Amino acid sequence: MYSAFPAGDRKALDEILSDDFTFTSPRREGHMRSLDKPMRNTHQGTVTVGDGNLYHEMTGSGDPMVLCHAGFVDSRMWDGQWEEFSQCFRVVRFDMRDYGKSDRAHGPISRRKDLEGLLDQLEIQRAVLMGCSMGGTIVLDFALEHPERVAALVLVSAVPGGFEMRGDPPADLLAMFAAMQQGDLAQVSELQLRLWVDGPFRQPEQVDPEVRQRAAEMNRIPVEHGTFGLDTQPVDPLDPPAVTRLNQIRVPTLIIAGALDNSELLRAADVMEEGITGARKVIIPGAAHVPNMEKPEEFNRAVLGFLTDAGLCA
Repeated sequence: MYSAFPAGDRKALDEILSDDFTFTSPRREGHMRSLDKPMRNTHQGTVTVGDGNLYHEMTGSGDPMVLCHAGFVDSRMWDGQWEEFSQCFRVVRFDMRDYGKSDRAHGPISRRKDLEGLLDQLEIQRAVLMGCSMGGTIVLDFALEHPERVAALVLVSAVPGGFEMRGDPPADLLAMFAAMQQGDLAQVSELQLRLWVDGPFRQPEQVDPEVRQRAAEMNRIPVEHGTFGLDTQPVDPLDPPAVTRLNQIRVPTLIIAGALDNSELLRAADVMEEGITGARKVIIPGAAHVPNMEKPEEFNRAVLGFLTDAGLCA
């Protein structure tokens, strides 16, 4: 989302990001996943990708479906989809590097290359790819680079690479950078929750406290690692960017956004719907940037209905 702001605004933010705000909080051994619910018949493991290990989980049977999380949480964000989607698919979710149980990144990385490595290691040749926010940007780029490996796309609260947001960056985003400079990790996390869980139209007390608590627990690890700064300078960005190539997507595509998200995210959804032939768009009322966490029943119904119509879920 940061990289989508106009060049002038990005220059000002780059000056903030150029300072060293690497956090020194100790890493939690074992990455406690205290909010996890026991999942039936779930395989847990790691695969080596590049110079690090990616933690992943797998459940269900059928054709593969791979879930890519948003950039402020980890793979636990898909708890509300895990068992239901496994009734139709072999579902895989994973923690990106610097998130959850996966290894730290040792510098800027290509997250779509990590996704490719995960699929290779798990011997998944073709899959339905679903990504939220940054995860949606990643799977869209991957589909353009490897169209033969994608059966369908579900893009949640995503912007295509190269999309430039209009207007000034949100005040909470600038405040978050200031808190990073000051090393105030609690405030950094709270501001990320305000940006992406609450959204611009609600106060924290208007949001389901359990959703906020779950997001806060997942958010602590990337905040401690300073991961947000890492992802502002990805290695090997797709060139030309996805926003100029949407008409090259040839697989069934579902675009989902929360009605209470930033208006520019909703505009990005419109751009993708218009640019991707045959794309379907669903706006979920009463949710912001993580509609699958806030409204899991509505979200699951939309996704499974779409994939059923596409002939991918019996």
